[in-house]
Amino acid sequence: MRFFHDAAKTDAIFNDEHMVACGGLAPAMRLAERCGLDALVGEHVAIAAADGVNAPAKVVSIVAGMSCGADSIDDLDVLRHGGMDKLFSDIRAPSTLGSFLRSFTWGNVRQLEKRARIASRTATSGS
Repeated sequence: MRFFHDAAKTDAIFNDEHMVACGGLAPAMRLAERCGLDALVGEHVAIAAADGVNAPAKVVSIVAGMSCGADSIDDLDVLRHGGMDKLFSDIRAPSTLGSFLRSFTWGNVRQLEKRARIASRTATSGS
């Protein structure tokens, strides 16, 4: 999931088709983008199953959904409501994300955990 606009060019309008219910998502995803979360996942997480294609976009979508309070696969549908598609690209359907999560092996979980620690250190160091 990537931003369609630069931070300085982003404008939020609150009406039905442009509504973004999870307003705190934009800064959280901007931080994930600056930390290079998608690049870290793409470089270091290798999922052999067919559902592992486009892992960086899927992981970032899951992180975004969890940031909005999603605690189940069905709850990830929050990313497809209102104006989210105007703010972000590469949003995945909950069923796609569920298939992706089910394709993880124990080793994939460990790879992802290691990348999360690196991204966390990057975020706190200000790099």
